[in-house]
Amino acid sequence: MSYNDLRHLADSWGLLVMTVVFLTLIAWPFRKGGRDRSDEAAKMIFRDDDHG
Repeated sequence: MSYNDLRHLADSWGLLVMTVVFLTLIAWPFRKGGRDRSDEAAKMIFRDDDHG
């Protein structure tokens, strides 16, 4: 593959792949059941805190 072929691939399919990945990462916390897992992760650092 030449430089121009790779550049054309990145300009077309690369942009599409990056857009899909970006939208997936943005939507991931808002999925069903995501709030429970987020709350659990937020409270995880306090789980072993017995000494106040």
